[in-house]
Amino acid sequence: MLLSLSQWLLALYPEDLSFLRVFQYLTFRAVLAAMTALLIGLAFGPWVIRKLTELKIGQPIREYGVQAHLAKRGTPTMGGVLILIGIGVSTLLWFDWGNRFVWIVMLVTFGFGAIGWVDDWRKVVQKNPEGMRSAEKYFWQSVIGLIAALYLAFSVSETSNLRVLELFLRWVSSGFSTDLPPNADLMVPFFKTISYPLGVFGFIGLTYFVIVGASNAVNLTDGLDGLAIMPVVLVGSALGVFAYIVGNANFSRYLLFPYIPGAGELLIFCAAMAGAGLAFLWFNAHPAQVFMGDVGALALGGALGTIAVITRQEIVLGIMGGVFVLEALSVMAQVAWFKWTKKRTGVGQRILLMAPLHHHFEKKGWAETQVVVRFWIVTMLLCLVGLASLKLR
Repeated sequence: MLLSLSQWLLALYPEDLSFLRVFQYLTFRAVLAAMTALLIGLAFGPWVIRKLTELKIGQPIREYGVQAHLAKRGTPTMGGVLILIGIGVSTLLWFDWGNRFVWIVMLVTFGFGAIGWVDDWRKVVQKNPEGMRSAEKYFWQSVIGLIAALYLAFSVSETSNLRVLELFLRWVSSGFSTDLPPNADLMVPFFKTISYPLGVFGFIGLTYFVIVGASNAVNLTDGLDGLAIMPVVLVGSALGVFAYIVGNANFSRYLLFPYIPGAGELLIFCAAMAGAGLAFLWFNAHPAQVFMGDVGALALGGALGTIAVITRQEIVLGIMGGVFVLEALSVMAQVAWFKWTKKRTGVGQRILLMAPLHHHFEKKGWAETQVVVRFWIVTMLLCLVGLASLKLR
């Protein structure tokens, strides 16, 4: 919005308001987006926490879980709304409203946030321990994920929604056999020329898996004070670097990345997400004054997955978000092993002391803050590995 306003004012008063040309610089707007989201979060955080407390939206704690967590019972949850407010307001202020990629990321983010809101509301306010049934939750995640995947399949190589529609109609009229351009291939990091054509259905399937998988992986990670939000900030910031590069014709050509016109504007969203995340961490640091809830975790995970698809960095997301991947795999392995051993022996056995993985380390005697900070350090190292793929090719 402010970009359009500055352009309008410059057209009217090109000499008197020449300083407004600085708004044309993407990096300048990204810095201001991060600062705006951070200040919004810090300013409105106490009010949001107060309102959640008044509504008695307190976090339920499982009796069979880690006993030290029982003291957290009643801490306000659904604090992810604070993150979404910061991201939404800051992004709308600073990004180019004509950019289609930011709008699709916003759609996924706030769509998944709405799913998380309903789930949290049923659990906490309506006292329904099941919340939104798993089948219902996955259905709505799938609807949003597939809509995003279908749109992105035809938009990564185009510069207008009209061309996207033309490609989609051509695909339908051809009997669903149209090939996608090379910049829609699956890129393999650390190799210059290795990529795999996906085809439309392959692209849609991979995109759906990345978006929905990332959303649920972040949600599973959100179990300790500050554990999920800092990795989200780190991974999101690193993806912002990739977005800036693939959206720049010169940088992408030099670094042998596909050029995705318009992807650079995602840096604004990534910066806003980092600023809003740091503001939330101010209140979520141990001992937490507020928890993120599904409304924040599902939304942020979906955002990371969508940005990774647009920038063609799905594998790099898996590397940098290794903590999220391990947390999700730990739950899957625990459940699968328990069911398999129960079917064979009649008594279910567990691989970990408790899943997700962070609870396993707590059961082994690690303090909560040790688990959190060590997972942060691992994420920092993995983000550096991911960023190294920019040049080590």
